[in-house]
Amino acid sequence: MIISIDDTDSREGMCTTYLCALLMDELKEYGNIKGCPILIRLNPTIPYKTRGNASTAFEITTSEPVKVMEHVISRVNELAQLQSEMTNPGVVFISDEHSEKVKEQLGEFFLKAVREVLQIEDAKSLIATLGLHSKGWKNGRGLIGALAACGAMLNLGWDHTYEYLAYREKDAWGTKRQVDEDSVRKADIATYPNTWDTVDIANNAVVCIPHAGDPVLFGVRGNGIEPVTITSQMISSEPVERHAIYMTDQGTDLHLIPVERIADIKEMHSYSIEVTVSTCPETIRGGHTILSVRDDGGDEMDCAAYEPTKNFRELVRKFLPGDRMVFSGSVKNNTLNIEKLKIISLVQEHESVNPTCSECGKKMKSAGKGQGYRCKKCGTKADSAELVEIERGIPIGMYEVPPCARRHLAKPLARCQEKESKKDGKVFPSR
Repeated sequence: MIISIDDTDSREGMCTTYLCALLMDELKEYGNIKGCPILIRLNPTIPYKTRGNASTAFEITTSEPVKVMEHVISRVNELAQLQSEMTNPGVVFISDEHSEKVKEQLGEFFLKAVREVLQIEDAKSLIATLGLHSKGWKNGRGLIGALAACGAMLNLGWDHTYEYLAYREKDAWGTKRQVDEDSVRKADIATYPNTWDTVDIANNAVVCIPHAGDPVLFGVRGNGIEPVTITSQMISSEPVERHAIYMTDQGTDLHLIPVERIADIKEMHSYSIEVTVSTCPETIRGGHTILSVRDDGGDEMDCAAYEPTKNFRELVRKFLPGDRMVFSGSVKNNTLNIEKLKIISLVQEHESVNPTCSECGKKMKSAGKGQGYRCKKCGTKADSAELVEIERGIPIGMYEVPPCARRHLAKPLARCQEKESKKDGKVFPSR
């Protein structure tokens, strides 16, 4: 049986991944947990998400499915943040004999939930059509994520990474987390680039420790179970109540939709698009850097490197009209929030300088207004200044925002450095 859960947390507390880990331990009395649980990040632009827009699923082999379902529903009812206006839990159950019949449709639903904007009725209608056991609380919005997690569990061909999540003892929830940051930095050095987004070196920040009142103590992301486990074991912290390792779509770019035309771009979706810079970047109030781009058909839109992207803005500010780029990111308010970019080509910029003497190689001096240039040593003359190319100082290649600004789903360049460098030129990870 597959059990999936979504939308049990709020901005103040609880965490769907914690509830999943707790249930996996509690349900062992009814059967055996199979394989690795999954953590699915859904469309990051959805406005009514609580924090990370995540859903979870795991699989259990049991001869007591009714008791399992009753236990899960009881615990969600007890532990979900139902008092929060934003919290609308959903749980879906799929029996073993039912899984093959619903696999394809739920796989399509999973991808739509990561890339598109779905409505609650989309999930409820599909649940009814497929005859699935489910439970929704309040408006039942969590059924969208729960159904998507089922689809991910049934169709495991998607690119994936892993996250080790350590959880706090309940008495510590809501208090300041006690984690030795020096141990985090040493652990990060030991396993990078097989783990990433543990420490933001450029901005001198530990980024694997959350700040909300939820049960998560820290989370380590990486390419496999072994590196995230090694890193986590090196971290010194307050007591850990429990931990779980999730297979996840984090760090995969699964949310990005490739398009060729700006006209095909819609609000609250995420895209990769090749464009030409059409205006010089402008830094506005708040430190956000904005520039306009155009596609091959001449349509234009704004792209932004917002203040939280920190040093990434310094790169964007060097762009000039005519530069050719691929921008990737999410679209809100008709503006693409840049998550990563690939420089395809740069326009040549020139400046006027005094000409060089052909005899001695020294720079000529002005001979007076409207009289050209003359070499004082050789007497050589020139009618006009020379145009020389200005070094742009931006190597062709791929760039990304720093870890402190990275979205869960955005693929870090540390994951694709070797593969992409062979195909697309140099790769410049944020560290």
